[in-house]
Amino acid sequence: MDLRATLQAATKEAMKAKDSARLSTLRLISAAIKDREIAARVGDGDGTLGDADLIAILSKMVKQRQESAKAYEEGGRLELAQKEEDEIAVIQEYLPRQLNQAETAAAIDAAIADLGATGIRDMGRVMAELRDRHAGQMDFGAVGPMVKARLLK
Repeated sequence: MDLRATLQAATKEAMKAKDSARLSTLRLISAAIKDREIAARVGDGDGTLGDADLIAILSKMVKQRQESAKAYEEGGRLELAQKEEDEIAVIQEYLPRQLNQAETAAAIDAAIADLGATGIRDMGRVMAELRDRHAGQMDFGAVGPMVKARLLK
């Protein structure tokens, strides 16, 4: 079952279970996907999105909510921060499993070895390769400095 069908089935289940918090988050996901499809139709595109595109949308949604939760916590609005954390938990159910620190380091080493990267000039190629291989499985904001440190050795 592809990701889009999984999300639709989860939405139906949340409706049947009358789980309003989960349903609200799933509807936000659907709205974000529809917005992206409409944007993809402009011009020559046909508006179809693959699973990689959907994973990118979900990853962006998680990052937005993490930033919001942090801002709410700093502002003393713990109930709103908790709501954001709850939404993050629902969204992450549909993302691929995140690689741990050791797996991330191994993926970086493999990409560098496969590309024959030798210096900092190859960082863009290495990052592009990691995005292709591990989309949605790692935080590329944290991976960038790791790749840079590895290439400077």
